[in-house]
Amino acid sequence: MNEALNILLIRLKSIGDVIFTLPAVGCVRDNFPASRIAFLVSKELASLLQGFAQVDEVIPLDRAPFQRRQLKALCAEALGLVRRLRAGHFSLVVDFQGYGETAAMTWLTRAPQRWGSVYRPSRRWAYTQWAARNDHLHQADWNLSLVTQCGLKAGAVRNEFRLPDSARQSAREFFAAHGLDPTQATLFIQPFTSSAEKDWPLEKSLALGRHWKSQGLQVIFGGGPAERAALEPARQAGFVTSAGVPLLTTAGLVELSTLAVGGVTGLLHLAVAMQKRVVMLIGYAEDEPGFPYQHRDWAVVAGHAMPAASIPVEAVIDATARAFAEAGLALPPRPAVPA
Repeated sequence: MNEALNILLIRLKSIGDVIFTLPAVGCVRDNFPASRIAFLVSKELASLLQGFAQVDEVIPLDRAPFQRRQLKALCAEALGLVRRLRAGHFSLVVDFQGYGETAAMTWLTRAPQRWGSVYRPSRRWAYTQWAARNDHLHQADWNLSLVTQCGLKAGAVRNEFRLPDSARQSAREFFAAHGLDPTQATLFIQPFTSSAEKDWPLEKSLALGRHWKSQGLQVIFGGGPAERAALEPARQAGFVTSAGVPLLTTAGLVELSTLAVGGVTGLLHLAVAMQKRVVMLIGYAEDEPGFPYQHRDWAVVAGHAMPAASIPVEAVIDATARAFAEAGLALPPRPAVPA
């Protein structure tokens, strides 16, 4: 397909879910090389789209008035969004999210071609073509499957996030401000996820950090703005913490690090898309969707029907040691375990 179209892609949240659209976005670009591609995303994640090389325009949606049910602000935001979507004169809209609100937004564009991921049959009316959601596929593969089922040709799968130079520079400044050397081996630990049931306990993360710090590695503990207080034990233990820095700066810290460790969280999926080695700690894992995309072997999985919290520290030390070895990092031998 070589038509020059105006194309709109929709995925409002969250970090990992937006990252999982990357292979599909690449497929859309391959099929429409001369088209203009816009991406509608929640305002708080708009900066993330700076790393999507195939996207020409980002349309941020302020969802706060909708969440707070502020009628006046809600109506103003909704009316402004409809006007902007109509002004885009989109020929094709792809709704990767498939929620009621995104189905309505897709329909309101009046685009002649509207494709959607459908969770409920009642939402099919919004689309000219749709595919029923398959939760047994990794979400990145499902997004790619959606556009191919609707007629696009799939080539080589590309899961590539390009960190902006400004974010890379900001991360280097963070390293310098905290006495870290970007040329030295560094472990980035992300102890918290969006759900407590997916977390690996902070005390275990601290034990992991202490182990590698004793081996001469630099260690950074990361987190979001709301996790500053939760990371206080790490700061008091003498570790560098980065809670509250901008998202893309955190991505830059991960890029400068040798390895990133954490639970099933958007930041680690972002790291994978930056071609950064990770060790992802997964609980209750029966199917493919929770694993690092195209790198199932980069996960440490808890026992059957067990939470991530049950994964022992020794198992994670061993997994990180293997990852460091893959990166060519020479490590001192592990002490022998007494008989």
